[in-house]
Amino acid sequence: MTAAAEYTLAELCIVAASKSFADEGEVLGTGIGVVPRLAASLAMKTTNPDLMMTDSEAWMLSEPNPIGSRAADFVPSTESWMGFSRIFDNVWSRKRHAMLGPTQIDKFGQSNTSALGGSYDKPKTMMLGARGFPGNSISHPNSFFIPGHNTRVFKEGECDFVSSVGYNPARLPKGHSLDDIDIRLVITNLCVMDFGGPDHQIQLVSLHPGVTVEEVQHNTGYPVHIPAEVLTTEAPTQEQLDIIMALDPHNQRAHQILDNPPGNRS
Repeated sequence: MTAAAEYTLAELCIVAASKSFADEGEVLGTGIGVVPRLAASLAMKTTNPDLMMTDSEAWMLSEPNPIGSRAADFVPSTESWMGFSRIFDNVWSRKRHAMLGPTQIDKFGQSNTSALGGSYDKPKTMMLGARGFPGNSISHPNSFFIPGHNTRVFKEGECDFVSSVGYNPARLPKGHSLDDIDIRLVITNLCVMDFGGPDHQIQLVSLHPGVTVEEVQHNTGYPVHIPAEVLTTEAPTQEQLDIIMALDPHNQRAHQILDNPPGNRS
């Protein structure tokens, strides 16, 4: 289909992120945050109609809910009930794919949602916490969305606090192998990456328009594998933009990403 003439960086990222859920079939799609939620919803409306989604409480939806406030007469398309026990059944059987935005991602794909700086006993900053991410990261596919690509997020060395399992043999839980780790895509305001390089090295999948390979590497605290062919991130179609606008009628997406044009280094 023909690309739309005009679109925002946030919309480009939503469409790119939706590809991580495409053609997965009947799995539970969990997008944590505005862009990941819209990405999963877009996939459910286009490339993967079998994608399962909840109303963020306990009901399954046959149509994704728009985000933000809704009209008083809005009726969600509830289809069935999914309480915690059923969610965990999906988690442990690898029938879930989550996308979230950690504060740090290291060269192993390990992420940090817990603490920054200081020591383990006395961190400088406390955050959300690891919560269920250690088990989720070993049990089902995960993807990441990073609104501001810089070396504070993609830091040199290990994360200040390792909240999730990555491609690090030294931290694998007993009885698991690297084959159990499945990090699909990493979408940022500069590019799309994955961990499909040599020995699970992070690699460039596509550059957003106007961004250079040098800029991506400059803003990443460890080497990025650059394939022989570097693609440009595919632009949204008008059909995709229309769906995104219907899913986000209050344009919350406009405030979820940092515009980082070439030359604006971290």
